[in-house]
Amino acid sequence: MKSQTSLHLGKTLKSSQFQTLIVDSLTVFWGDWLDLRVRIVQVAASGLISPLIYILAFGLGLGSSIKPGVGISGNYNNYLEFILPGMVALSSMVISFTGTTFSICGDRLFSKTFEEMLLVPVHPLALHLGKMLAGVVRGLMTAGSVILVAVLFTGKVWSFLNPLFLLLVVLNCAVFAGLGVIVGLSVRSLEAVGLYNNFVIIPMSFLGATFFDPATLPAALKIVVYLLPLTYTSIGLRAAAYLPMSQFPWYSVPILAVMAIALSFVGAYQFAHQQD
Repeated sequence: MKSQTSLHLGKTLKSSQFQTLIVDSLTVFWGDWLDLRVRIVQVAASGLISPLIYILAFGLGLGSSIKPGVGISGNYNNYLEFILPGMVALSSMVISFTGTTFSICGDRLFSKTFEEMLLVPVHPLALHLGKMLAGVVRGLMTAGSVILVAVLFTGKVWSFLNPLFLLLVVLNCAVFAGLGVIVGLSVRSLEAVGLYNNFVIIPMSFLGATFFDPATLPAALKIVVYLLPLTYTSIGLRAAAYLPMSQFPWYSVPILAVMAIALSFVGAYQFAHQQD
């Protein structure tokens, strides 16, 4: 009887801790949301410029010389259809990462309000999750704009708004918002943020299967491409938009989820040992 009572109390405690973690995460997120909600249009539009340029230059310009079966595999009507899911992946990656990184850097390096957050009696994981959620929302705002453009160009509403497609977008935002939290906590200047952008985000934008089919690459290059999280988002979104469920690469979902969880624990560790 005593052991059953102890087990029950243990489960109740764990449940209570989990609920507290969720509430604290939402509280941290709410602080960012109050600032974010007045800039919804600005955030949604800021990440739309580059995808639109790529769509016009590659999809409508260069795309006329690239036909399905030549350079890309699959049943696509044209190259524009092929790159549109990649543009959703790219835009959500860029805004989730840069928005989260600059938000934390601004609090740490300029407004000097970040120290107040570290003094709040909140679990470090809750701090990370709250900041990550804000980054996810930023990414979804911009991704929503690109999805609207994709629907207007193709007329395929369900292809870009089905649950599996949206799940992959959320996971992609979570991965790069989590990475943005870690970078934001690590850098000592905005110049350092530029280095991460130049050596990580920009190369991944072009190597993450956004503009090409990884299946057409040599084996050595495939190894490099499949080390990038954006690759799993791009091929997953493309399959979710155009291919039957039987051909969907289901491995992309757990890979992105594991990456997001791993980054969350790294971010929580950094919050727990932050010296600002």
